[in-house]
Amino acid sequence: MMSECLSGLKQKESIEWIVEHDSSLKEYQNSRVFITGATGLIGTQLVKTFLCANHKKNYDIHVIAAVRDEEKAKAVFGNLLKTEQLELYINDIRNPVDYEGEVDFIFHTASITTSKVMVEQPVTTIDTAYEGTKSVLEFARKKSVKKVVYVSSMEVYGNPDESLEMVCEDNLGYIDLKNVRSSYSEGKRICECLCTAYKSQFQVPVTVARLAQTFGPGIQLSDNRVYAQFAKSVINREDIVLHSDGTSEGNYCDIRDVIQALLLLGVAGKNGESYNVANEKSHMQIKEMAHMVADEIAEGSIKVIIDIPESAMTFGYAPKTKMKLSSEKLRKLGWKPQIDLKETYQRMIEDLREEK
Repeated sequence: MMSECLSGLKQKESIEWIVEHDSSLKEYQNSRVFITGATGLIGTQLVKTFLCANHKKNYDIHVIAAVRDEEKAKAVFGNLLKTEQLELYINDIRNPVDYEGEVDFIFHTASITTSKVMVEQPVTTIDTAYEGTKSVLEFARKKSVKKVVYVSSMEVYGNPDESLEMVCEDNLGYIDLKNVRSSYSEGKRICECLCTAYKSQFQVPVTVARLAQTFGPGIQLSDNRVYAQFAKSVINREDIVLHSDGTSEGNYCDIRDVIQALLLLGVAGKNGESYNVANEKSHMQIKEMAHMVADEIAEGSIKVIIDIPESAMTFGYAPKTKMKLSSEKLRKLGWKPQIDLKETYQRMIEDLREEK
């Protein structure tokens, strides 16, 4: 049953690789893990990784998948819901968490991630971030959990000092509060501040993971973020159209490497600390990534076109940035990203073709 539920050959390979090679997973043996945003890319991969560890290693990890939409959860997890070690908890994360069972670890991945929503519903974006994180941290306090891993974003940096060769965890930059798109980045900042507050006042053991843009096998065809648009352009043999000059610098990381980072932070991350999760070798401008996809992945069968509309804000893109994240702090814990951007695209496209 487990193998049947790991849809997508490359997604299956990624999860099974983690189970066979990641030493952090053993630390979760016989524990109870609560995962918010469990139907999102990161939440889903965490759930399936823990369940695969049960199947292959007999780790007896009980997973509570916290979701808002029960029907979506049924579609995502399918027959996995028949296993005793997976339990659904249905709740809007903005409401208090009233789960009665014991919990050892919490991975808080729930977040609004669609740029269009951030622009059109900025109040909802901020409210979901703050109220959701407060609910999770209050729940963690009451349950006396071993660890909370809060999934934050590189967008907390805003526009850092452009003279910095590498951006470390203390190099926060400027966020324009008059830009409605800042609802996301400023929301992530207040959530990190809330994590610090709960750690200080209530001794909640919380660690923050600041993720670079994360993708790979497991994304859904409905995903419309830039990387997904590029991948679908290859599949559909359509030119890649950029609605900006593409000079903004991107920091990226494969989903498999990110899951390993989160597992490590859950058992080795220092409480009250933030860690960048980025593959430094996958840093490039958006237009460079577009050309890599068109020239190397699509083998020149498509091209890159720049078409900047009068109001680029319509698309809700993040502000242009010049930033290269350093993951040195996380690497000192033993993490090492292994999948480069080209391989990420190849594996992701193979799974998307299979889904299509």
